[in-house]
Amino acid sequence: MTNIDFSELGISPAALAVCVCLLSTGLMLLLKRLILGRLSSVIHRTGYVFDSVLIRALGLPLTLVILVVNIQILKFLFTYWGVDAQSYSQPIALGSKILLILALVAFIDRLCMGMIGGYADRSEGLRNSKSIMQGIARGAILGVGVLVLLGTLGIAITPVIASLGITSLAVALALQPTLENFFSGVQLVMDKPIRVGDFIELDSGEQGFVEKIGWRSTWIKMLPNNVVIMPNSVLSESKIINYYYPEPELSVPVEVGVHYDSDLERVEQITLDVARQVLKDHEWGVTEYNTFVVYHTFDSSSINFTVMLRAKEYFNRFWVKSAFIKALHRRYREEGIVIPYPIRALNTDQEGARFGHSSEPAAD
Repeated sequence: MTNIDFSELGISPAALAVCVCLLSTGLMLLLKRLILGRLSSVIHRTGYVFDSVLIRALGLPLTLVILVVNIQILKFLFTYWGVDAQSYSQPIALGSKILLILALVAFIDRLCMGMIGGYADRSEGLRNSKSIMQGIARGAILGVGVLVLLGTLGIAITPVIASLGITSLAVALALQPTLENFFSGVQLVMDKPIRVGDFIELDSGEQGFVEKIGWRSTWIKMLPNNVVIMPNSVLSESKIINYYYPEPELSVPVEVGVHYDSDLERVEQITLDVARQVLKDHEWGVTEYNTFVVYHTFDSSSINFTVMLRAKEYFNRFWVKSAFIKALHRRYREEGIVIPYPIRALNTDQEGARFGHSSEPAAD
């Protein structure tokens, strides 16, 4: 190739080198597309998150790497064919470094965004908080990438870092409430005291389903179909009852009273039969729950006890309790078991009282 007569070819060495590099770039890009497409179709059937994200993250970085490789090939051909390219050598080297840094930053960014997005989509608690985590990760990656790029270009980054520190302090002081809500949102996402879809009760008394955990606030949809918007900083410091943690199922106590003349063993057996049948037949009852009865009070007009049922979710407990009360009342009537009315007795003879006679002395 050193004996090529470029005058006979009617083309300059520089132009030929450029054509060779363009052809090489096209072939490499085509090969990259074929290989990644084939790998993507194979990995898509496995169902693994990391493999799919890795293939998608390689697209742009590999294109930049191919450009760097062909720039180096162009530099080699210039030298091999005796093209005077001294004035281009330094820009070519600098451009190659910049492209490699951009390729690395793009790969890490796309990989992190894909991993966060993939796992957030599979987690109900992280789905609506995906943007928070992706924003933090992208900001950190791009920040480090810019500093590395400035260092490659020969720009001193120490004054830049110092200036960023002062600026960040001023911004942090100015945006203190916003940043407090932001980091409280991050804390809610990481600690997971509540998750999207959970039914919670705030210390102020509001109850509802968690609809969204955002950058600044958390949205709670209440049962009357309105929404409470709580700042994350307030929510993170509040006492919260999470009725869906560790699981949505919960016990449903029902208070019952029967007459003093009742056979308590028979009452208990009938009550358990009704409770088990309701849990079995009702769509929101937990069939396998071992329900029980506990007697606890000699009341003024009845002997009181508690029946423990179990519902699949907090909101379903009302319907399970209602169905049980109706079924128990019907069964008690069939069995002749009396649920007494509240009774208050008046003892007119106690302590010498005289009903119907005035205690005032007679007038003269």
